[in-house]
Amino acid sequence: MFPSILWCDEDLVAVNKPAGLPTLPDGYDRSAPHVKGLLEPTLGRLWIVHRLDRECSGILLLARSARVHRFLNDQFASHQVIKEYLALARGNPDWEEERVNLPLRADVGHCHRTVVDHDKGKPAVTHFHLVKRLEDFTWLKAVPETGRTHQIRVHLAALGLPIAGDKLYGGALLPGQLPLARLALHAYSLAFKASPTDKRICLLAPFPPDLEKLFDIEE
Repeated sequence: MFPSILWCDEDLVAVNKPAGLPTLPDGYDRSAPHVKGLLEPTLGRLWIVHRLDRECSGILLLARSARVHRFLNDQFASHQVIKEYLALARGNPDWEEERVNLPLRADVGHCHRTVVDHDKGKPAVTHFHLVKRLEDFTWLKAVPETGRTHQIRVHLAALGLPIAGDKLYGGALLPGQLPLARLALHAYSLAFKASPTDKRICLLAPFPPDLEKLFDIEE
């Protein structure tokens, strides 16, 4: 379960993270594999710029110096980085585009869920675009403006369209429903600048085989 490298230069590294591999050490098992620990023996010290849920696959960006880390962090904080995900949702919406603006509060309860909370939640906005309809599921592109924990997962669940395989937010699959043993969420595109003078870099992460098979199913 080693992440494939999409981009590597003197400033940064971008990988296509497999589902199930955490970004940082597991709080309960510090010896378990994680992205940073797998890469640093070969590439040297790395700084985490952003995170992906353990269950999510796709593009993950790491800086190779504190200077680049600060610059990239500033871009994420000011919403200059464009992140695009593909999600397979349970159900079929009656819309082709939808903007969700629901405040979120993270780390709730013993399962550490994120919930919609209009009083104490932090602002969270996600744009959804219909990509492809299947019989009982829909492929959606998700473009988050903010980066709250589990944001896309919770916003889709709030729409009544939980992500396939998402047991935490109502997307658990029935036996035989889909050949899928993971959360159907993939961070497939990331656009950013590596320095103030650089042109914008746009990286794409290929689908892993399990999601590619599901995407190729005829409508």
